[in-house]
Amino acid sequence: MSKLFSTLDLKNITLNNRIVVSPMCQYSAEDGFANDWHLVHLGQFAIGRSAAVIQEATAVQPNGRISFWDLGIWKDEHIQKYRQITTFIKSQGSIPGIQLAHAGRKASDNRPWERRGQFSAGHINGWPTVAPSAIPFHEKDQTPLALTIQEIKKLIEDFQRAAERAVEAGYQIIEIHAAHGYLIHQFLSPLTNQRNDDYGGSFENRIRLLLEIIEVVLPVLSAGSLWIRISATDWVEGGWEIQQSVELAKILKQKGVEIIDVSSGGAVRHQQIPVSQGYQVPFSQAIKTQSDLKTATVGIITSANQAEAILQEGKADLILIGRAFLDDPHFVYHLAQQLNYDLPWAPQYARAKGTLIRPKS
Repeated sequence: MSKLFSTLDLKNITLNNRIVVSPMCQYSAEDGFANDWHLVHLGQFAIGRSAAVIQEATAVQPNGRISFWDLGIWKDEHIQKYRQITTFIKSQGSIPGIQLAHAGRKASDNRPWERRGQFSAGHINGWPTVAPSAIPFHEKDQTPLALTIQEIKKLIEDFQRAAERAVEAGYQIIEIHAAHGYLIHQFLSPLTNQRNDDYGGSFENRIRLLLEIIEVVLPVLSAGSLWIRISATDWVEGGWEIQQSVELAKILKQKGVEIIDVSSGGAVRHQQIPVSQGYQVPFSQAIKTQSDLKTATVGIITSANQAEAILQEGKADLILIGRAFLDDPHFVYHLAQQLNYDLPWAPQYARAKGTLIRPKS
C-alpha cells in the first residue's frame, strides 16, 4: 500500500494523501489583494488532487510584505477574494491553507524577474523595514528599525486579527512562517537577534514571540489546524541549529501545533547550504524522532519513489512540494502513475488518464 497516497488524520481535518503544495510567492498582488491570477494558480493544484494547498506568505501588516506585490490580510476587505479561492479549493476535495507572515528586515524587496534587491524606504515601492535588532541583511540594504515592546505587542495582535480573517475567508490550515530569515526567524536566531530584553538573549527569550503568536492564533482555529514552518538550521556556526529546533518542536507539540514544516536557511547571506536531493530530510527525521511532532519535509523531492521512501522510513509525515508544481500543476496525478496507484482524476480531465507516456522514477 502506498504511504504517499494514504490519508492523514489530524484533530479537525483529514488529508486525502500526503502531498501538499508548499507556499510560493507570486508577486502579483496590489495593496495585498488577491486577484484571478491567485485563484487560477492555487485552484489548479486542487484540481490536480493535492491534499492541501498552502497559499503564499501573506502579510499580517503592510510593512511585512516581502515585496510591494505580495498578498496581505491586514484588512477585512482582503477577505472576499480569498473566500472565492478557498471555496473552489474545497470544491475539488482539497484543503485550503494560508501562510501568515512578516518579512521583517527582508521586506521592501523587488520582484525576482525584475532583479531582486531591497528598495530604499523612500522608493515608491519601498518602505522602512523592522527587525528584532538594527542589523541589515546586506550592507547595501536599509538598516532596519529595532521593534519596541509596544510594536511587538501590536504585531502579535495583528497576527491574531489576520488569523480571524483567514478563518472567516475559509482557510482550514494556518501556517505561521518562522523560517527563511523572515521576522519570526530573525527573533529565533542569535545571529539576527541581539536584544537584551525579554525577547532576546536566551533560547527561552528568542522563542517568546513565536509562542505568544501561537497563543493568540490557536483559539481562533477551533475547527482547523495550526502548522509552523521553521528553518531547522541557519547553516552558520553560532546560529540557530537542529538541536534548538528539536527543543522548540517539543514545546510546539505541547502548545497544540499539529505539523512542523521543516525547511532551513535564509537568516544571513554568508550561509553555506550543501544543496542536494532531499538535503533537508534529515532535519525532519531528527525533529520527528526526538519530539514526536508530525513533520512535513521540503526541498528537491522530485519523484514518487523518493517521496514514498521518506514516508515509509518514518522521516516525515507529509511531503511539501513547490517548484515541481510550477512545472506541472498535475504533479500528483503523475506521482500516482509512477507508483501504479489508481488515483481518481478530476472527471473533466479523466479522458486523458493513461494516454501519456511518462518515465518511471
